[in-house]
Amino acid sequence: MIRSYIRGTGSYLPPSVVSNEDLARLLPTTDEWIRTRTGIEERRFADEGTFCSDLAYEASKAALSDSGVEPSNLDMIIFATLSPDHHFPGSGCYLQAKLSKLGVGTIGCLDVRNQCTGFLYSLSIADAYIRAGIYTNILVVGSEIHSSALDFSEKGRDLAVLFGDGAGAVVLSRYEGDARGIISTELHADGHYAKALYMDIWDISRKPYLSGESISQGDIWPQMDGKSVFKHAINGLIDLCRTTLSRAEYEIDDLKYVIPHQANLRINQAVAERLGLPDSKVLNNIQKYANTTAASIPILLDEAHKLGMLDEGDLLLLLSFGSGFTWASTLLRW
Repeated sequence: MIRSYIRGTGSYLPPSVVSNEDLARLLPTTDEWIRTRTGIEERRFADEGTFCSDLAYEASKAALSDSGVEPSNLDMIIFATLSPDHHFPGSGCYLQAKLSKLGVGTIGCLDVRNQCTGFLYSLSIADAYIRAGIYTNILVVGSEIHSSALDFSEKGRDLAVLFGDGAGAVVLSRYEGDARGIISTELHADGHYAKALYMDIWDISRKPYLSGESISQGDIWPQMDGKSVFKHAINGLIDLCRTTLSRAEYEIDDLKYVIPHQANLRINQAVAERLGLPDSKVLNNIQKYANTTAASIPILLDEAHKLGMLDEGDLLLLLSFGSGFTWASTLLRW
């Protein structure tokens, strides 16, 4: 049996820590208001002049080092982000250029734009390439810089407090046998809810797509129907957990950990409660980093790995729900 397994992990968080109290000095909010609704206590913001691919580069270096895979032996880069360096080309190409000084060759680069589920969609693509025998080692990265696109005014406060910057990466490699590796993935989407969480800045139907009017109207800022996202996320993640385990013929008690996307601590707590999962089985770090969308799961994976919480063969379920709406799962043995 050929599978792909996570051979190494890495992450990078910008050094600048922004607390809830710091945000309260910028916009009308309080530490209590943010904690009560989201569980977030602080987040990281990248310095001006820092690109999404810069964060990804640091996380990728760490993942390569942890994996023991020589950079010259990488076969592909898959880069998940909703905050690319530029409109085009894809950030994967910028990352490849930065990694070339370590010995990465002119390998294929693919950008994935699935927002909060981007990392799990990317894992599924890398897994398919490896299972098919096309590639052996693939770098999968989730990286985000949200702080440049948040509205720090009263109008934008509900969203501005939710997001942070950061990057996480894994090296996915070929594995022969069934003791380790990705067991299954599930990918879903329902575009009827696309405008429940979206940003209009690249409305290509406009000519030109960006104008002074669109900026003054606030189209450069993300928009969210929070109640809709909250409700659909809880229901979607619960159903996804049950169906993923059922199709793979596992029980929820077989899991060592559930590693969910870090959008809102209250969502993850509600999902755990309704599934009968103890808090100790559901990992969270949103308190420190806020929502880093495509980067949240690889950052959390790397953190758990570095803390020695993961043993070879542990059964893990990765879950994510986000803009699109899209939702996805990855069931794997560490």
